[in-house]
Amino acid sequence: MSKRTDRRRVLIVGGGFAGLKVAQSLRKAPAEVLLVDRKNYHLFQPLLYQVATGTLSPANIAAPLRVVLRRQRNAEVVLGEVTDFDVPGRRAILSDGKIAYDTLVVAAGSRYNYFGHDRWQQHAPSLKTLEDATEIRRRILLSLEAAERETDPAKRRQWLTFVIVGGGPTGVELAGALAEIARYTLRRDFRHVTPGDATILLVEGLDRVLSSYPEELSRKAKIALEELGVQVQTRSLVTDVQSDGVCLKNGEKTQFVKARTVLWTAGVLACPLNEKLSAATGAQRDRLGRIMVEPDLSLPGHPEIFVIGDMAHVLDADGNPLPGMAPVAIQQGRYVGRRIWREMRGETTPPFRYADRGAMATIGRSRAVANLKFLRLSGLLAWILWLFVHLMQLVSFQNRVLVFIQWAWNYLTFNRSACLITERSAPPDESSQQPPDACA
Repeated sequence: MSKRTDRRRVLIVGGGFAGLKVAQSLRKAPAEVLLVDRKNYHLFQPLLYQVATGTLSPANIAAPLRVVLRRQRNAEVVLGEVTDFDVPGRRAILSDGKIAYDTLVVAAGSRYNYFGHDRWQQHAPSLKTLEDATEIRRRILLSLEAAERETDPAKRRQWLTFVIVGGGPTGVELAGALAEIARYTLRRDFRHVTPGDATILLVEGLDRVLSSYPEELSRKAKIALEELGVQVQTRSLVTDVQSDGVCLKNGEKTQFVKARTVLWTAGVLACPLNEKLSAATGAQRDRLGRIMVEPDLSLPGHPEIFVIGDMAHVLDADGNPLPGMAPVAIQQGRYVGRRIWREMRGETTPPFRYADRGAMATIGRSRAVANLKFLRLSGLLAWILWLFVHLMQLVSFQNRVLVFIQWAWNYLTFNRSACLITERSAPPDESSQQPPDACA
């Protein structure tokens, strides 16, 4: 651990979009910036689904934090896991030590919500980390390999049935990518299974997919998915997940879908670290575990502590909570960084205001929807815009080049070069006992 200096120490917990942007916004400030994360890299989560479906390799969407902050002389990266807070003593408690701070920024991210059924995670992995993505890729590819060798038509159909729970952007993008695997990878790489054998079911509890988008774009997204062969089932709730399928309820009707691969993209909860911070400060949390913050993103009664990103309950101009998206986290991180610096100079900062520039989701090659501030797009133009925006948001120039080359190659050849089956990070009995507590 670095020695304490006379300069203000800003401790940032979490190297995601929000935390990294705080650190970068303080690059010229006369402050000692410490960024703590239990991973040594910044992960570009919007492209995790492409790792899960073999389009990109993990290194394409991850950048080492030390490399990103290498030229920022006032910043230091600490590899460690924060487990609690000593607020009166202004210290963060790590699993292997303590770090003092003058200003604390907590941006540890979120986890997926299994709605009280944590045991479902062992059968339906979520998509939040690189480990999640490689595990999902492993399950998808092993299902295809099992189907290739299976001679019983009923069992083969079960291996080739993929259920995705959650019709938000991640679920829609994952379903589209899986449909392309069924259409192209099966046809080119396997000998005994065909595209028509695969069933991809996208399950959504509300009445439409992409419910946060305008109804017109939701309808177009559904049409694009169906053109790829995805079966979209709305107003359906999951009541149970087992190793051989998922139980769905639609009104009074229930059905059991036999499937060997079930993937979870439905809803998020704040990181469990919020419970520790709430207990230490008395801050209130909403039903999703997010801490309710002041208009300047600080905690009530604790102006030296900021909570941002997926961990914070922040209202927009209409009084609705801001969604847990990368643009929200980036703007909050930039705001907090500037606010800390201005406070050091004796200047005031107006309350945080989110500038909503829209949202986009891609549905396979040449298909996407974009809800921009003054424009709604779908199809090829929206897809090109999605490619450009996501490419430019990658923090590493090297990653931008690699991803661009990989995308171009995939588009021209329909090839997925990262279809590798890797080992599990933990045996089944260990992973099944652990709740979904990983945070970004």
